Amino acid sequence: MTIIPHISHVQVPITRTCAHPIPNFRTTPPKPTAYKCRFQTRHSDHRQDRKMEAVDAADLRSQFLQVLRSRRSSDVPLSVKPAKPVAEPFYQEIPRPSFSKAMESCPRANITNLKDLLHEENLYLTTEAGEQGRLPVLILSLKENNPGKRPAVVFLHSTNKCKEWLRPLLEAYASRGYIAIAIDSRYHGERASNLTTYRDALISSWKKGDTMPFIFDTAWDLIKLADYLTQREDIDSDRIGITGESLGGMHAWFAAFADTRYSVVVPIIGVQGFRWAIDNDKWQGRVDSIKAVFEEAQIELGKRAIDKEVVEKVWDRIAPGLASSFDSPYTVPIISPRPLLILNGAEDPRCPLAGLDAPVSRASKAYEEANCPDNFKLIAEPGIGHQMTSSMVKEASHWIDRFLKK
Repeated sequence: MTIIPHISHVQVPITRTCAHPIPNFRTTPPKPTAYKCRFQTRHSDHRQDRKMEAVDAADLRSQFLQVLRSRRSSDVPLSVKPAKPVAEPFYQEIPRPSFSKAMESCPRANITNLKDLLHEENLYLTTEAGEQGRLPVLILSLKENNPGKRPAVVFLHSTNKCKEWLRPLLEAYASRGYIAIAIDSRYHGERASNLTTYRDALISSWKKGDTMPFIFDTAWDLIKLADYLTQREDIDSDRIGITGESLGGMHAWFAAFADTRYSVVVPIIGVQGFRWAIDNDKWQGRVDSIKAVFEEAQIELGKRAIDKEVVEKVWDRIAPGLASSFDSPYTVPIISPRPLLILNGAEDPRCPLAGLDAPVSRASKAYEEANCPDNFKLIAEPGIGHQMTSSMVKEASHWIDRFLKK
């Protein structure tokens, strides 16, 4: 594995990781942080005399919350309803996936009758009005005779998968004493009705501009999920981690940027520079992953092919600010001082490593200024493209144990 060399390593106690919790993101703006992240504004010609600016973490979170609210009719009370286990998980891909070597490699405690000792919860959270406002949640934990507050980890699936796909990870973490949580992202799993639900939602967002199915709407759900998790008597609200793969990695990144209650963060093959990709003609890998919406935009814009203008207009429409104010150079650094591990493939076309130069540099500086440089690391696995590997799963597990286990 290749570890980006300029990241320093000094151990900092976990008590620093959630110094400014958000009591309720639904109605209360986030509290100002005690630090500001300094960074350079990136110009397309990459000149060395870039202007230095300061971004206030609370202001940027407030702006993001305003964007999230802009496409919601009204707030609704957070409610919890019981659900039944999903007998036939729904995947929007053929053939249906059946096995993940990477997830099966996750470290687990040596418990011979683990299945019998697992406690499973299935429930729905109401995060907003409408059909997509019903958030399906799957929770696994060990049955305890003397239950106390335990650390929790939220796991997020990749495109076209669902929460049940993550069961090997949930079981592994539950075996080690965590409360392990998975959700269905917007237009996935129980929130999908056919093989094109997610695709259709993206196209509808481009045409109508009324939803944000790519990253942002699920980020809203994850803020609401944090409301719920921090109210549970069996969860230590200061020890809630979040991780995900691909689309789930992006969800983990944005949820952690938006809500400081996620105290340890591990996005896997999910962090990229959206503006950098446009400016450097490296947008093709990401665009190909949800190509239908870009093809629709290409036609409506009268273009012969998808080009950088199409890409920029689509991002501005379906995820406002994704390639500007809320891009990784600005949102990744303000995850500081909470522990953040970014896991990528060195050859990933969807998350090009060169596009992480600015966010990694700025994040490294932010963690140094917060006196906890060892709370941040990027690991890029040589020869790996857009793929979550067994070594990434193990690195994520070690990182989460390091900061969440007492």
